[in-house]
Order: sequence, then structure tokens, then C-alpha cells
Amino acid sequence: MATSTSASAPQYQSAARISDSPCFPQYTASLKCLEEFSSDKSKCQEHFDVYKECKKKEREARLERNKTRSFFS
Repeated sequence: MATSTSASAPQYQSAARISDSPCFPQYTASLKCLEEFSSDKSKCQEHFDVYKECKKKEREARLERNKTRSFFS
């Protein structure tokens, strides 16, 4: 029988949900655009580009933070 604390805690601390991302507003804007234009991706390219750039910056920041960490300390 699982306890309520183990069910609410993420299995891995590093595993993030999209809703926790600083790029979540760009993500939702992309989805809303797709809904608005009946999944016509060509009309939403600007939203995709903004989201892609945000994710790129987020990844670069994570890699920079990880440079200062060590598995052995």
C-alpha cells in the first residue's frame, strides 16, 4: 500500500514538469495558437520559434549550473 507522501513526491528530483518550466507561457501560447488556427502549424511558426529560443536559453542555463556541480563532492 502506497502512502500519500510517496504518491505526491516526484520519482526523480531532476525530473521537471513542463508547468514548472520558465518557458511554460510560450508553450501554452503555441498550443493556443494551434487551437485557434485548427492545427495549421504555418500560422503559428512565430510562437514555435519563441518557445524554441526559450528552451535553448533554459538548457544553456542548466548546463552552466551543472558545470559547478560535482557527483563526488
